[in-house]
Amino acid sequence: MPEPTLRYDWRLDEIEALFDLPFNDLLFRAQQVHRQHFDANQVQISTLLSIKTGACPEDCKYCPQSGHYATGLDKEKLLEIEAVVAQAEAAREAGASRFCMGAAWKRPTSRDLPAVLEMVRRVKALGLETCMTLGMLDADQAGQLATAGLDYYNHNLDTSPEYYGEIITTRSYADRLETLGNVRGAGMKVCSGGILGMGEAPRDRAALLQQLANLEPHPESVPINMLVKVPGTPLEDAEDLDPLDFIRAIAVARILMPRSHVRLSAGREEMGESTQALAFLAGANSIFYGDRLLTTSNPQAQSDRALFAKLGIRFEGREVKSENHYPVVADPGANPPVADHALFYDATR
Repeated sequence: MPEPTLRYDWRLDEIEALFDLPFNDLLFRAQQVHRQHFDANQVQISTLLSIKTGACPEDCKYCPQSGHYATGLDKEKLLEIEAVVAQAEAAREAGASRFCMGAAWKRPTSRDLPAVLEMVRRVKALGLETCMTLGMLDADQAGQLATAGLDYYNHNLDTSPEYYGEIITTRSYADRLETLGNVRGAGMKVCSGGILGMGEAPRDRAALLQQLANLEPHPESVPINMLVKVPGTPLEDAEDLDPLDFIRAIAVARILMPRSHVRLSAGREEMGESTQALAFLAGANSIFYGDRLLTTSNPQAQSDRALFAKLGIRFEGREVKSENHYPVVADPGANPPVADHALFYDATR
């Protein structure tokens, strides 16, 4: 199969046609594309830490961190720099190659930005890739983060432009695209994806991927999240998404963005091993590794290692080897406790 030409002009009907392919044909095509650009048996590992939790002014209907909803989440101020560095060191020893830091803000303030910049510098000095999600950024803030050494900035589009107003009213789609433009303009890599299972129509899933695939260049990291229904949020009773529809979205994302890391992100704990295995077959090649995301649980590291052993999957990049050749998880008791943090997708501030 010849190497596909990277495209940034996908039409919605073309993407819908991919979604409509017979399931086996879609996965076969996605796997062919995946193998042209990646080792099909390697997965990139990131660890996520919430550096500031709760009381967010945005009204994202999926988010336990929103100050608009009563979810029982404890509010926490910005973590101390040394606590963040200690968590990054533990993540490195556990095998992570990238350390992601999320803050529940609409945008960072001049008061908080200096501490955030120092976190980036200190984590970068550990030899880890760095990623942050702090909400909207202007061009100057993006430039400061880039100068400090930030590798990736996460800012999810969440859903299609047409469905967006059903999920969020306190920030526009154009605001999100502007932040992504500022990130790219500062020379950082882009991490941007969305959430499936929020009541959107199949056409909205295709339209979300169209938005991402027509960014030039493509986001280097594309997190595809399954909604985790949190009590107290407006989406707590949303209808479950068929797992095969989720896998189709992973496969289409892989075809549209051949060189991007497609991250199997929130919702893995509810998927089970078979669905996760299908996601890796469909082209997912990145995960969050550890017991927590931001405020909801994530498959425990031990479970991930067991699944990867069954599938013959190796960790991409930095590894700490144990006798069974999978990373050893650092003793959580030896490090400052990670606060009860929220999903990466709800840190799209």
